[in-house]
Amino acid sequence: MDDARHTPVLVAPVLALLDPQPGDTVVDVTLGLGGHAFRLASAVGADGLLVGMDVDVRNLQIAEQHLSSASCSTVFLRENFARMGEVLAEAGVSGADIVLADLGVSSTQLDESIRGFSFQQDGPLDMRMDDRLERTAADLVNQLPESALADLIYQNGQEHRSRRIAKEIVRERKVSGIRTTGRLSEVVCRALRVNPASRRSKIHPATRVFQALRVAVNDEMGVLDAFLDQVPRVLKPGGRVGVISFHSLEDGRVKWDFRARQKAGVYEILTKRPVQADDEEKRSNPRSRSAKLRVARRTEGHMD
Repeated sequence: MDDARHTPVLVAPVLALLDPQPGDTVVDVTLGLGGHAFRLASAVGADGLLVGMDVDVRNLQIAEQHLSSASCSTVFLRENFARMGEVLAEAGVSGADIVLADLGVSSTQLDESIRGFSFQQDGPLDMRMDDRLERTAADLVNQLPESALADLIYQNGQEHRSRRIAKEIVRERKVSGIRTTGRLSEVVCRALRVNPASRRSKIHPATRVFQALRVAVNDEMGVLDAFLDQVPRVLKPGGRVGVISFHSLEDGRVKWDFRARQKAGVYEILTKRPVQADDEEKRSNPRSRSAKLRVARRTEGHMD
């Protein structure tokens, strides 16, 4: 589990700030391969409960196997965390002491070319975290009007050259459909007049475009907003919520939600600034380089 690809990020600060105690109920809404969950489950012990949620059926299966030796009670649910409150109620879980969300794409999704998340290896242009979704990245790339495609790339990917990229995509798709990650990457590089093999930048030219499409396909910002809105109603008084984000779109939403709820007396923010990986973790686990952790505590007695 803990190889370079699958090591969970920011483990030490997650445990320190979420402070799991024996008997706690933990809800991990983005279970992934269960790296954080395994450590939290170990801390809550035999009297504790771990609820693990994920939309990726393969990740859920791997995590369930990984957590089979956990001493606490476990519940595994293939559900989107936009429905966290409803799902927990259906499962008979009345409240949580700890809620954790580790946002973004998982290592297994990036590693499997058939999932279409990565420009590092050629594969179908899919990008669905949940294969029950109907719309793929290829649908967006080949069907959206040029202006809408440019707006999507700019808003979700923070790519300032979005109009040039969208124009090239539309021109190319008229010749033949753009159906693979490799072809889309080539089109983006051509639009930006950049050879990725000789680039000086650490960021691949197609990075922001791929992010933008993934965010749109999976409605990641809508899901995050729905989740943040439900957390205060799920957390018990004194309970802690932690969110790990990997780009500013996510982190900004978490920051302003926590601040607004602290001002309203619902939360006490435990991280004045987002916690980031130290140099040693960045060297050993490259995925941690962009990770930011924010944690808040549910105030005692306040009704949201």
